[in-house]
Amino acid sequence: MNTINVRKFGFATGSTAALLYVGCILVMTTVGQSGTVKFFNSILHGIDTTSIIRMNVSFWEACMGVIEVFIIGWLVGACIAAIYNISSKSV
Repeated sequence: MNTINVRKFGFATGSTAALLYVGCILVMTTVGQSGTVKFFNSILHGIDTTSIIRMNVSFWEACMGVIEVFIIGWLVGACIAAIYNISSKSV
């Protein structure tokens, strides 16, 4: 049975999560508050995000968010790969 490289899978998952976060930043900066609310309301199947959308996010706060999301994504991806590798070993 094949194994998954834990570091590479973690990096891929973290990078994907960071790209999604950057996409969120782009949506917020290009369409404004009402467009952002409409966008996320449509993605979240009717959950009203009006009260939780905060538009005054500083540049450094956004940068820290990208880094934090990457780290969380890396940890999740590495965990998935490690659990997969352990569970796929023949007994």
